[in-house]
Amino acid sequence: MKISVDYPRCEGHGLCADQAPDTFSLDEDAELTYHFEGREVPDEHQLDARAAVNACPVAALRVLP
Repeated sequence: MKISVDYPRCEGHGLCADQAPDTFSLDEDAELTYHFEGREVPDEHQLDARAAVNACPVAALRVLP
């Protein structure tokens, strides 16, 4: 599973980091970091990562087909 992040759309709510802290984090300026950029989300993080995608209030995250 890969995730696409629309960084300009992200408003720094942090719900993704709450749902999947091993996959997403926010820095001190509320800028999103996606820890698996350009690669597959490891199997052990996929359930939380999918929950994070669903939790994003501005739809900045998308699971790629």
